[in-house]
Amino acid sequence: MTHTRNTPVSRKESLAPDLDRLPDRAVRAWRERMTVAPLGGGRYTVESESGATYVVSLPESRCSCPDHEIQDERCKHLRRVAIEITEERVPAPGRRAAECLACGREAFVAETRRLPLCPACGFDAGERVRDRETGNVLVAVDVTDRRADEVEIEALDSTVAAHPTNRAYDPAEPVVEAVYPGSERRYSFPRSRLVGRPRTASVGDASPTATG
Repeated sequence: MTHTRNTPVSRKESLAPDLDRLPDRAVRAWRERMTVAPLGGGRYTVESESGATYVVSLPESRCSCPDHEIQDERCKHLRRVAIEITEERVPAPGRRAAECLACGREAFVAETRRLPLCPACGFDAGERVRDRETGNVLVAVDVTDRRADEVEIEALDSTVAAHPTNRAYDPAEPVVEAVYPGSERRYSFPRSRLVGRPRTASVGDASPTATG
């Protein structure tokens, strides 16, 4: 995987907490100034305080530095990558940095995700949402990785984007599948047509409109 302009690179700085009882390599992983950059596939480059750069593979628990290669120890570079992932400074294996399609903020998403959304702009399965067009309340089932102009509504021989009630929404938006309370039939909506609701809100009665 190649770097993009959105690929996060951490600042070269110390991240030390109280380290009195930690082993030496762990202390150095926290205290020394290092830069960590993801390569994809669970691999990261680590530029150490000395200026030397090594490649860490988390899935293999390996580092290209002499400390790991010769002594087979869990070196400070492996430890530093783990620290930065825990601190959410760089994406974990299987994830990448991307610009949210809805708000433009950077978020860590699955590497295979084509239409990235940040947590604030997506919906969790089971989350109550409101239909902007009808005011009806639904329950989100899935935020798909398909655009509104790619998803067909078979009963209407139309795409979600081409449906008359959806023409005001961006056809490139991800489709959200949702159900009406008490029903198992899934309906498809452009993401921004649905608005999140507090979980304490009452569901009430709702009748479906033909959008999916």
